[in-house]
Amino acid sequence: MTDQTDPTATPSTDGPAGETPAQKALRLKTAKLDARPKPPRGGRFQREQAAGVTPGANRPWTHK
Repeated sequence: MTDQTDPTATPSTDGPAGETPAQKALRLKTAKLDARPKPPRGGRFQREQAAGVTPGANRPWTHK
């Protein structure tokens, strides 16, 4: 009954044959970044950024 993989075990760091240490580090880094939780998408901040600069915001000293 030991043919099942342990879900708590760390993922294997073995890569393709002939992989350089730099390639391995990059592959592990991207895998680690992809595993991070993602922030919510499409919120107020994203809408404001997509809208661009509001009129008058580039020269606030001209308005009272």
